[in-house]
Amino acid sequence: MGEITTEEVKEYLRSIQGQIISLDKLRREFNILPGTKSFDLIRNIMFRLSEQKLVKPNRRGEYKVITQVFPVKVFGRERRPPIQMFFPRCHDTMMEMDIVNDIVMREGDLILIAGRSNYGKTALCMNFCAENIDSSPVLMGNEYTTIDNEPTPRFLNRIDNIDWVEWFNSVGEDKFVLLPVYEDFAEHIVKDRINIVDWINLPSEHYLISPIMEAIKRAIGKGVGILVIQKAEGAAAGRGGQFTRDFADVEILLDQYKEREVLMTMGKVKEVKHRVSGRHFAFGLLDGVKIINFRELKRCSCNKGWRGGVKCNLCDGTGFVDV
Repeated sequence: MGEITTEEVKEYLRSIQGQIISLDKLRREFNILPGTKSFDLIRNIMFRLSEQKLVKPNRRGEYKVITQVFPVKVFGRERRPPIQMFFPRCHDTMMEMDIVNDIVMREGDLILIAGRSNYGKTALCMNFCAENIDSSPVLMGNEYTTIDNEPTPRFLNRIDNIDWVEWFNSVGEDKFVLLPVYEDFAEHIVKDRINIVDWINLPSEHYLISPIMEAIKRAIGKGVGILVIQKAEGAAAGRGGQFTRDFADVEILLDQYKEREVLMTMGKVKEVKHRVSGRHFAFGLLDGVKIINFRELKRCSCNKGWRGGVKCNLCDGTGFVDV
């Protein structure tokens, strides 16, 4: 071949934006042999491209191929309204959780559910799935399928107990998508759909929840992500602490309330009509999935469940009373 040209290098770099490239790899890519003019010329080409901010050299003699960005037009665009996202309902009244009226949901939003083990995380997810079944939601994570890529018996039991919706269409096809995915969730997100990931397991490096959520948010398109992580008892955030809130638009924290109920605390909420963050709710679970006795709580006038060194009778030591 003739001498390598700047345009040939630029054309190749456009296909690998964001990646790291070395001179040796470039020479192999273009079949440039030692002793040819192109062998040294390509170094000069990369130097010029560095000045043009198309690549950035590092200390190892490699180059980061800079992802090219262009101005985004703002005015003259269609303004898209909030989306309708149905929240779980209370089975005493069959009414949707009224907190939904105070939350503004947008395309691409992430709902983060962080809770103690066995305190309603999957129940909430299954209810979100059920109430939005006509939107063909997607389920994946550690709660729904076995290592043999079959629905778990517990998942099937929950499906049977959620008997107020039709889970399949007139020809017997599932109205939702069940994916046997346990990691690399962003790579399996179905764009523009409700994707429920229950749950994300990060055994030690909990701070990695932030880039995982960022990747899912970029993949979700016009859909909504509902992500579940574990939370320690009494913790103010899920495992990963402040990192869990980086890309969350709605944060729901779940803890134990009294003996058998769930305490639901609203954490970060990005867009609201009325105050939502910091509000507390309680509910019970019937058959593992049916939400009952859903109600709002307020702080008791005692000192976190105690009065004069003894348990408060008014709130039974919980620190909360019904509104």
